Amino acid sequence: MSEPRISMVEHFGQIEDPRVGPALLHKLIDILVIALCGVISGADSWVEIEAFGQAKEGWLRSILELPNGIPSHDTFGRVFALLDPEQFSASLVQWTQAVSTITRGQVIAIDGKVVRRSHDRRLGQKAIHMVSAWATENQLSLGQVKTDDKSNEITAIPELLGLLDISGCVVTIDAMGCQREIADQIIDQGADYVLAVKENQKGLYHRIQQFFGYGQATSFRHLDHDYFEKSGKDHGRQEKRQCWALAASEWRFFLDHEARWPHLQTIIQIRAHRSIDGITTEETRYYISSLGADAKQLLQAVRSHWGIENSMHWVLDVAFREDESRVRTGHAPQNLSLLRRLAADLLRHEKTAKCGIKARRMKAGWDTAYLLKVLGG
Repeated sequence: MSEPRISMVEHFGQIEDPRVGPALLHKLIDILVIALCGVISGADSWVEIEAFGQAKEGWLRSILELPNGIPSHDTFGRVFALLDPEQFSASLVQWTQAVSTITRGQVIAIDGKVVRRSHDRRLGQKAIHMVSAWATENQLSLGQVKTDDKSNEITAIPELLGLLDISGCVVTIDAMGCQREIADQIIDQGADYVLAVKENQKGLYHRIQQFFGYGQATSFRHLDHDYFEKSGKDHGRQEKRQCWALAASEWRFFLDHEARWPHLQTIIQIRAHRSIDGITTEETRYYISSLGADAKQLLQAVRSHWGIENSMHWVLDVAFREDESRVRTGHAPQNLSLLRRLAADLLRHEKTAKCGIKARRMKAGWDTAYLLKVLGG
């Protein structure tokens, strides 16, 4: 491959080619790079990726060998359907770790997302469900794992955590991930956790409710606690968030008499008030954490968690139209989802274009000099 060098190509080179014999008309690295360039530049299907390749063939030959020209859309579809998604995901994780430093104390949010139109009723194939890790400070997708067809996020989260170096970080997960085994794994990997508690952990949930009810009735007298609140305006709404953090050590037997949470240090109550057009709503949520009772830090960790929804899932749906994708064959839905996340990361971290991700995709399609900046990672 000739210059200019693309930083993730060496990581793509580690992926095994799933094809054999005469199917090797096009180099795997060429197929992967064209697909990535196409997705960055606004292509959302194999047909559109082939059209991008045909339109940009002259430029692509400056960075790829292309011994047999641009692959057909059928070739893109077949290769991505066969490509091992675990290898593909691992190569993207390696690239992420090579180009980005995850600082100590950073919040790593874990959350799931369904690619809604990847189902096939005729074949009895459900829509794929991807569980992702998001570095909230770096604004970077760290890795993704598909849940098993007969399982859910509880089995996918440990697999995803095992791919990542999370030492020194704070891992936040919604109520589905509030499991002792997941909490233990986070601690064993050198991180701390903040886990949402809902009625899937019925006993713990009601004991935490009772404990905060007692604390508020007594104004938290004689309780080791911390309090922090933050108010502000955003998109025409007034918001106030209150956070109470109680040290769990003195009350461990009441909270956890089954000794299921040996690393539990703090229980948290967050009360969110929101006013829009004179109508005020209030929501109360509960969490457990291995961190100390620092209400400001804990509130920030919980708020940071929603970055995965606002900065990644929303972008995938709006700028990449992920929920409209009808790619369904083999591993192709999962691999294309991984490709979208890489493209979104690269576009997000190219700072010279002062516009949104959707507009940056269009600019990359028009301007190959800009596309090269995006590919530079």
